[in-house]
Amino acid sequence: MRPTLLTILSMVFCMACSQSDRQSVSEEGAGPPNIVLILADDLGYGDIGPYGQELIRTPRLDRLAANGLVFTQHYAGSTVCAPSRASLMTGKHTGRVQIRGNYELGGFYDEHEFGQMPLADDAVTIAEVLRDAGYATALIGKWGMGGPESEGVPNRQGFDYFFGYLDQKQAHNYYPTHLWRNEQRVELENRFFVPHARQYGGSERASDYRDYMGKDYVPYLMLDEAKSFIRDNRDSPFFLYFSSTIPHSALQIPDEELTMYEGDWPDPPLDGGGYTPHPKPRAARAAMISLLDRQVGEIVKTLAEQGIADNTLVIFTSDNGPAPEGGQDVGFFRSSGELRGIKRDLYEGGIRVPFIAHWPDAVPGGGRSDRVSAFWDMLPTFAALAGADTPPGIDGLSFEPALRGQLAEQEHPYLYWEFHGQPPPGPAQAIRKGAWKLIRFLPPGEPSHVELYNLDDDVSESHDLSESHPEIVEELLALMESAREESPYPGFNFDPEAVPVNEYADR
Repeated sequence: MRPTLLTILSMVFCMACSQSDRQSVSEEGAGPPNIVLILADDLGYGDIGPYGQELIRTPRLDRLAANGLVFTQHYAGSTVCAPSRASLMTGKHTGRVQIRGNYELGGFYDEHEFGQMPLADDAVTIAEVLRDAGYATALIGKWGMGGPESEGVPNRQGFDYFFGYLDQKQAHNYYPTHLWRNEQRVELENRFFVPHARQYGGSERASDYRDYMGKDYVPYLMLDEAKSFIRDNRDSPFFLYFSSTIPHSALQIPDEELTMYEGDWPDPPLDGGGYTPHPKPRAARAAMISLLDRQVGEIVKTLAEQGIADNTLVIFTSDNGPAPEGGQDVGFFRSSGELRGIKRDLYEGGIRVPFIAHWPDAVPGGGRSDRVSAFWDMLPTFAALAGADTPPGIDGLSFEPALRGQLAEQEHPYLYWEFHGQPPPGPAQAIRKGAWKLIRFLPPGEPSHVELYNLDDDVSESHDLSESHPEIVEELLALMESAREESPYPGFNFDPEAVPVNEYADR
């Protein structure tokens, strides 16, 4: 019997409804993306393959970049750890964020573990915004914005779960006596030693370096915790902030990791340069970065095993430029690439950082973006992805359109940084507007001076144009003054009479 017209129409209608229902369920089922933010520590712009590194092997990051989006003009929040992380967490640049320097409390001994200036209780963090939007939130790794029992600890700043270092001075040692799980101390099978012990003379005997190793190697523990968090939260949206300490000094790496680079280059032992010594410092640094690369691969693999890789945004970046302390031969590895400067500089090498975004459901693979963005853009971007409101009073702009291969709805009128550390040349400010970049140096007891660069023509900042373009210098100096707010702490106000920022401890 042939179906009637009414029957056919009914069948078509039902099929359409069914297809519509499936689409709705699929869209609803996908939900907001999981977000995994992987932050390296003191990794330079040129330290990994996608940005031109030729000596250190990073195949997983190469693959992440090939299947994702590489940003070529992304900036850290600062040129040192704590203010960069404060900018990332709160969406404010260092002219307005609370923590503008590595303000250290306590010392390096366990009984003096007081951390850094605590992030204020009324600060609004990425973790709080995402937790309020229904995300499970975790920090695995280094914090550096509040020591034990302070208002700044991660669990009081929006993180449901924390495992790692509270005090960034403790993070100078990859074999510490303890870590923290939430607000509870977790003892490790490592004996105490001073992480800034020196071994003068650079011994050739490997046995002389055993005193600077232990049983529990923190990067291994951190990866296990990250994978467990992913597995435990696979059925609901989550935010994982994986804050690695690699490759921050000291150079410490298990022997089995070191073998992949032993003998590759001349590698004389060094006394550590103020950190624990290492018999093969070049091999150690390369092996640590390759270990971080492998851990990125393990995290991505875990997402795939849980069936959630397609709807997870993975971002890989670094907190500032490369650091030469502890025997880290950043010149040998060309860690800043073609950029001038390193950690503690406001030249590009101190603040421009690698930034890779991978999200199979949305990010076009194999692309490169020259969109200018910065750490303070993370909060509004993640809020947009979660369908949450962006907190008022921040400096960041969402780069969600760039992730989807679209033109930006808004662009920054300028980017601003300031540095309050004391090593020469001392405190400084920097501002970028379009292609123009102005740096003002404020050495204590000396007149200030400025340098001006056109980054479109001179990304290596080799040609100071301040004398030939005084009108641009004047414009950017005025903008620089308007960009910042006075800090309640005098040491963050370029006041030569103020007590200087205690920055020594994060050398």
